[in-house]
Amino acid sequence: MNDAAELWEKPPAGRYLIAGWNQWADAGAVSSGLAPYLIELTQARQIGEIQPDGFYLFQIPGTHDLLRPVVKLNDGYREGMEWKRNEFYYAGDEDQGFYIFIGEEPHYNEDLYADAFFDVVEELGIKRVVATAGVYGAVPYEKDREVSCVYSLPSMKEELTKYGVKFSNYEGGATISMYLADRAEDKGIEFFRFCAFVPSYDLSQVSMAVQPIAIAEDYKAWYDLMVRLKHMFKLTIDLSDLQNRGDELISEWDSKIDQVAEAMPHLGVKAYLEEISSEFTERHFMPLSDVWEEELKDLLDDF
Repeated sequence: MNDAAELWEKPPAGRYLIAGWNQWADAGAVSSGLAPYLIELTQARQIGEIQPDGFYLFQIPGTHDLLRPVVKLNDGYREGMEWKRNEFYYAGDEDQGFYIFIGEEPHYNEDLYADAFFDVVEELGIKRVVATAGVYGAVPYEKDREVSCVYSLPSMKEELTKYGVKFSNYEGGATISMYLADRAEDKGIEFFRFCAFVPSYDLSQVSMAVQPIAIAEDYKAWYDLMVRLKHMFKLTIDLSDLQNRGDELISEWDSKIDQVAEAMPHLGVKAYLEEISSEFTERHFMPLSDVWEEELKDLLDDF
């Protein structure tokens, strides 16, 4: 296996990997936040890592501490040093489980980083890898998030069409997940990216004094991605907490919008959001099994 990668455990079960990075395309912390949430939710254990050496800059002139490791001192003694994380976890038991990866987008030597990443994937016998990402956009905060998809192998498209996604026609700078999708095709590995559009509103055309507003941690986006992945990977994890967090987020934003509309009526914020909502086509995804479960729950509640 690649010298940059290390595995100290190879679980007997697990065919799928959910991966996230601290990266450029991380609106709503969809990439950097969802993976740690899943690790905590499932009590996943770390089974390996990619060593940080050779992938990260120490500094760029003028950035001061933007890229440097964070040190914690106590009376002159180093108590801790935060290095770049690139860690593999396993959630489950010997009969059923899945893998989780949380990493830092590399600054350079991305080809060697990709080799290390896919060496672990192949060593563990992982069948399919999904990378999570988020981008900001003027989309309704109260509706299901739009999910954009990028995939590595042409044979995957027909199946992915069933998951309520739109296929990206983006052209520009590549994120780590787009780069890995390209490398995955060379290796014949099934790799795809689900990227959620996270609500962000720029009201500067009405008043330059108003800063753009956006959702920092978009639990609704996390949930909408996980509903798809739970069905695709046949996961047994409970998403009720994440669903509740998404519902609470929408409720909080209802209150915030009411407050803004009352305090600054000249912004016309509600009319602005109604226009966004009217032009938005919601792609709702709920597997048939989940539909029956919801209907049964409602029926029992009524009874």
